Amino acid sequence: MVTQRDVARLAGVSVRTVSNVVNNFAYVSEETRAQVQRALDELGYRPNVAARSLNRGRSNLLALVLPLDVPYFTELAAHVVDQAEERGYTVLIDRTEGVAERERQIVMRRDRSALFDGFIFSPLGLSPDELRDWAGRCPAVTLGEVRVKGVDHVAIDDTAAARSATAHLASLGRTRIAAIGLVDRPVGNTAAHRSVGYRQALEEAGLPLRAELTVPVLRYQRQDGLLAMERLLDLPEPPDAVFCYNDLLALGAMRAILARGLRVPQDIAVAGFDGIEEGRFATPPLTTVVPDKEKIAELAVRRLLERVEGDGSAPVQLEAPWRLMVDESTTGARG
Repeated sequence: MVTQRDVARLAGVSVRTVSNVVNNFAYVSEETRAQVQRALDELGYRPNVAARSLNRGRSNLLALVLPLDVPYFTELAAHVVDQAEERGYTVLIDRTEGVAERERQIVMRRDRSALFDGFIFSPLGLSPDELRDWAGRCPAVTLGEVRVKGVDHVAIDDTAAARSATAHLASLGRTRIAAIGLVDRPVGNTAAHRSVGYRQALEEAGLPLRAELTVPVLRYQRQDGLLAMERLLDLPEPPDAVFCYNDLLALGAMRAILARGLRVPQDIAVAGFDGIEEGRFATPPLTTVVPDKEKIAELAVRRLLERVEGDGSAPVQLEAPWRLMVDESTTGARG
């Protein structure tokens, strides 16, 4: 096995200098760094990750705690794994489905916390108050709905994104724009933020907010979207457009519309949120808000590893970009 001493001998530098290059420490000149890197490549040196982890008192394991019953989070998880692997870390994934007791079992037990160098967590069941004690126990970054005092957080601007999607529907001349996705949940505020954006867009377009066009759901699944859309279709005056708070709801809504013999978008335009791959293969392809999942993952992993390395600065709220991807579910020809 090639050692750092072998690399140092070939590069004509000290073992300490080789160690600094391998661990990406500063204070090594570019010329020396390049010289050492050539020797590393020539000899095929591979660091002993297990030994390095023991020396530094770390496991090189990160915990990713998510509700994986929604495709958005499975796609996001893949990006988190990629970002962590690039930095020499392994990610173990725990699924919660937003159930408070499951979240509590995963993150609140001290023996579990000791296994990992840090946590990336999207809590849906536990409140910020319940998570306050956990917050100072180990390095952590939260995603999405719940913001915990003292913990770094990564999200997108849900209000602005929802406003953009609703404004797009209004720009098409739609005047009875429904919303599917308000959730009566004691924890989390994504649905509330998207509702604010929906209402803002209606007001900016000079359209009234009609209570009968705002339909709550129990969960963000296809069946919930289908049932909510059926309720809207049974109104004396059904909507001519609908903004769904995630793509699964939108896919269920389109199924209900088509089952009634109506057309998307000619009769009812549909927009979603999350930019999941399934939406691109729907019939018609779905207009949706696309959060930059790769950037969310990059920000979360980078910030978490800064904490693992000892960064003691004040917690930050990091905002990732998003875009509205317009497709056939809203822009197909009328007629």
